[in-house]
Amino acid sequence: MLLMPSALILGASGDIGQAVAREMAGNGWSLYLHYHAHVAIADQLAAELSAKYPKQDFFTVAGDLRDVNSAQTIANQLFSLDAVIVAAGMTYYELFKDATIDHMTALMRVHLLTPMALINHVQDKLAASGNGRIVFIGSVYGASGSAMEVTYSTVKGAQSAFVKAYAQEVASLGITVNVVAPGAVDTKMNREFGASALEAVRETIPAGRFANATDIAYFVNTLVNQRAGYFTGQTLYVTGGWLR
Repeated sequence: MLLMPSALILGASGDIGQAVAREMAGNGWSLYLHYHAHVAIADQLAAELSAKYPKQDFFTVAGDLRDVNSAQTIANQLFSLDAVIVAAGMTYYELFKDATIDHMTALMRVHLLTPMALINHVQDKLAASGNGRIVFIGSVYGASGSAMEVTYSTVKGAQSAFVKAYAQEVASLGITVNVVAPGAVDTKMNREFGASALEAVRETIPAGRFANATDIAYFVNTLVNQRAGYFTGQTLYVTGGWLR
């Protein structure tokens, strides 16, 4: 049984997910580290955190979020739960005219539908905590939109719509629901666009640089703190002044 406050991080094997895990573990959280394909990264992260914080518990949890039924499978592996961080992500860089139903379905399931289904399954656990926390890693594109990533922008905007509505239902249960929406972040996913394209983006960012994953993790860790109980239904844009 987990003794420390416990959180599920969906997408813990990604760059932002790993940074969030390290930040939260350093603040006393026990963690369920979800992954899909990158089992070695998840296992290594769990081993690293277990060695550094031996009084806390770190479990890996597998699941393909493109399958909505994985929400129940993941929920069945959780004991007590105080927070859910939705950091899993993927995108397709294409004109909407060329987008397939499979691509649109995958993006909607990974970013929105499967996390919503999972939250539905674990609401009672979060309410029992008395300080339940839900944080989605969104995107500035959810507000500004982006050509070539129309479906991605749509589901990121839908995350913000979800937290606005759901926060009103669960505020009386002590559960907060928010989005941390980054701008351009230095991640493996973004590096695939190539150095010249990334440099062109960097030149438009007032802060003069891409965010690091740790920049985003800081705000997630702030929102899961017990003292953040009056901040709910919000989208917090962490963009270095870019776009929005």
